[in-house]
Amino acid sequence: MTALAPTIPLLHGAQIPVIGLGTWPLRGAEAAAAVRTALEAGYRLVDTAENYQNEDGVGQGIRDSGIDRSEIFVTTKFNKRWHSVEGARQAFEASCQRLGVDYIDLLLIHWPNPDQDRYVQAVKGLAALLEAGSVRAIGSSNFKPAHLQRVIEATGIVVDVNQIQLSPYTTRESTRAFDAEHGIVTESWSPIGGSNDDLRSDPVITAIAERHGKTPAQVVLRWHVQLGLVTIPKSGHPGRIAENIDIFDFELDADEMASINALDQGEAAATDSDTTGH
Repeated sequence: MTALAPTIPLLHGAQIPVIGLGTWPLRGAEAAAAVRTALEAGYRLVDTAENYQNEDGVGQGIRDSGIDRSEIFVTTKFNKRWHSVEGARQAFEASCQRLGVDYIDLLLIHWPNPDQDRYVQAVKGLAALLEAGSVRAIGSSNFKPAHLQRVIEATGIVVDVNQIQLSPYTTRESTRAFDAEHGIVTESWSPIGGSNDDLRSDPVITAIAERHGKTPAQVVLRWHVQLGLVTIPKSGHPGRIAENIDIFDFELDADEMASINALDQGEAAATDSDTTGH
């Protein structure tokens, strides 16, 4: 049997796998094939979003895998037009229909869109879905500490997960510290630095990879896991999908972790969620 990734507990009782499959920008049959391949390789976390326009393909891949729905942790996200209590419910129902599921494990607000100033209401909507048992966990995506602090002060609600852009080039220390202080799990999108190869070809990373007999991508993903993060690398390539989850048979030492941490280019290297969103 394929070994599964370990899980970590969330505030509201669910357990989330530490590594999953990111699915943007895969669509249709390509998304379905990637999801099925990942599930067969031992993944149990799949990440999608309304905005990716691939929830139908992701749902198809889940069904094609033959793996019981209860064993798969499905995450999706909704756009700013749904930032209200009723809107969050409508977004949830629409995502369930597209995915072909009757509940969602983790539902995220995709961007805070502070110019619209309705993300606090959106979190209230998430909390209502959690209370109803429609979702097993709730979260934010691309929220800064200031956004989360405002939600906590206004509502008392603490989300389970905050999914943010995070890699060795954008380590997001202040956001990680805030999340940890409040018991929020930080989840990394674009964990290997996106579509370019800068991080994978970085001499610090390649030297560590050579030492361990691993690929640069595996070293970076191992770094995420050892920091206590959840990570969702995207790939549609079967070989890389298998490679990305094969990170539990080695460990980075303290010096290696420190040298990777030192690659951080600061907050300015990350997309600014005060000015970007949909």
